[in-house]
Amino acid sequence: MDKVRQVVEYAVTEIPVNKINLGIPNYGYDWPLPYEKGVTKASTIGNVQAVQLAIEHGVAIGFDEKAQSPYFNYIENGVEHEVWFEDVRSMRAKFNLVKEFSLRGMGYWQLMRLFLANWILLDDEFEIL
Repeated sequence: MDKVRQVVEYAVTEIPVNKINLGIPNYGYDWPLPYEKGVTKASTIGNVQAVQLAIEHGVAIGFDEKAQSPYFNYIENGVEHEVWFEDVRSMRAKFNLVKEFSLRGMGYWQLMRLFLANWILLDDEFEIL
């Protein structure tokens, strides 16, 4: 979240807050390791699908406090993978930025992936027009 916060902090110095919408991802990435810049390609993964994958592989989901994002690692066919995705904690952190800076609003990237908990949280946090 540090980078997202830095972008928002800069944006509000250049653009009126009533014209800024925060983009919010509704997906995650599954990275094969080791990462090689320009070579390694991640697969997109839905948030619910990410949790199911962690359960299937019997691995714990961690939460990176600095990034405000859940993640986990698993091994498949001898290849280690690292998965980063969104959950209600990471969504709430982004919602809090919108409120803190009184931004116009937010928009989701990729609505086609079911993530019911997000809509419940969204309804709880904001007045939906």
